[in-house]
Amino acid sequence: MTTGLWELVLKGVWTTVQLLVFSALVATAVSFVVGVARTHRLWIVRFLAGFYTEVFRGTSALIMIFWVYFVLPLAFGWQLVPMWAGTLALGLTYGAYGSEIVRGALNAVDPAQKEGGIALSFTPWQRMKLILLPQAVPEMIPSFSNLLIELLKGTALVSIIGMGDLAFSGNLVRLALQESQEIYTYLLVIYFVIAFALTRLMRGLEKRLKSGVGKEPERGVTARELKRAETTGVGGGVA
Repeated sequence: MTTGLWELVLKGVWTTVQLLVFSALVATAVSFVVGVARTHRLWIVRFLAGFYTEVFRGTSALIMIFWVYFVLPLAFGWQLVPMWAGTLALGLTYGAYGSEIVRGALNAVDPAQKEGGIALSFTPWQRMKLILLPQAVPEMIPSFSNLLIELLKGTALVSIIGMGDLAFSGNLVRLALQESQEIYTYLLVIYFVIAFALTRLMRGLEKRLKSGVGKEPERGVTARELKRAETTGVGGGVA
């Protein structure tokens, strides 16, 4: 390929990375908000969170991109550029899958840990912040790593709305050179390299988070609070 065509592919790589980061941030926020809501004590909160999860898990990400980009402007008058349309559609869709990861990890925490937080008169937010999440988050990382890789591959869907991502740029190069085998092989290798880097990054994050579970309390914790935490078996720091 010529220098100009390689520059086109590299621009597509940069667009794909941007879309991946933005949509991953949206999906992460949605995952934790909806996932925590799925464990809420109020049934209406659990119902609404479950309804959202079922709707977005049960619809096609491809159709959702079409809906956000073409239908949303007609229905509400909000015209989004392809980058933000793709970010919103992918973030909401994959966030629904991530919410189940969060819900499952929170429910997997030993009930004794929750009871210990209640015994210490922690508020629901304190129990979530100091007891449940520190133990549940490290267990979410492998599943979130798989979901992130799926999201990377899902970014190729935005090429249907003319967004210049890696898949779209690669197709333009293929049309210019009339060489499908070489171009698509390059695309496969590039996607694999990005996915491999993400996998290594997530593994490092998992090790770091797991090494922090059960660490010594922060400075300022009194001996009395520490003794109460040890007696009840509560993990993590004390407020």
